[in-house]
Amino acid sequence: MRTEASAPIEEAFGPRHCLFVSDVHLEAPGGAAEQQFLRFLRTEAVRAETLYILGDLFESWVGDDDPGHPEVIGALAELSGHGVACFLLQGNRDFLLGESFCARAGCRLLPDPVIAQFGGEPVLLTHGDALCTDDRAYQELRTTVRAPGWQRRFLTLPLATRELLANEARAGSKSHTARSPPRIMDVNPGAVDAVFRATQVRRMIHGHTHRPAIHDALVGGQAVQRIVLGAWYEQGWFLRCQDGLYALCELPR
Repeated sequence: MRTEASAPIEEAFGPRHCLFVSDVHLEAPGGAAEQQFLRFLRTEAVRAETLYILGDLFESWVGDDDPGHPEVIGALAELSGHGVACFLLQGNRDFLLGESFCARAGCRLLPDPVIAQFGGEPVLLTHGDALCTDDRAYQELRTTVRAPGWQRRFLTLPLATRELLANEARAGSKSHTARSPPRIMDVNPGAVDAVFRATQVRRMIHGHTHRPAIHDALVGGQAVQRIVLGAWYEQGWFLRCQDGLYALCELPR
């Protein structure tokens, strides 16, 4: 994650009632996770003013010509039609989500990281994978696949070929995770401190690590807070921000 002063961090202005999710990892259309996420959109999310999806909405996304998950796209568009602003960050699984998808789903694609204002407080939003700097093999891969040239070449391949390569990459990722020490799958404390110091925010929200928690700490003598969102593999998770108060919420499946 770039933390120097010139880093491209955009400001977005959040309302009084916001929801945040990450790592929904939708895979099989019609599966349990998808049905739970659809219920979330039509119950919890429709009562909010804004929904932020901080990456990995999908387990895999090989381009906006992917025909998968039409019901989810329709539900997001319906939510937007009800006046709920939907913002989206790319994750490590769905970094090829683009403007075409967002147009269909009624979402706005944000850069990662991005600073949003909630009740006048600047809060940094990020997927979180760039903070896991101890996993050097992954960071090298991330640099490669995020390069515009690599993505242009990949997207020229037939859809079936891209899906095959994505499945192979997921298998490789699972193998890498299984043989790696658990600590390198988490954020690096020094990287987190560097982001707080560089951006001067006092609160950060991210996903990726699948370790939902609220961490309070001191950085440069200032109190800071890092909120980690949970994954939706076995149950749902979301973060509610209402009138300046933050609460992690579980959704049993």
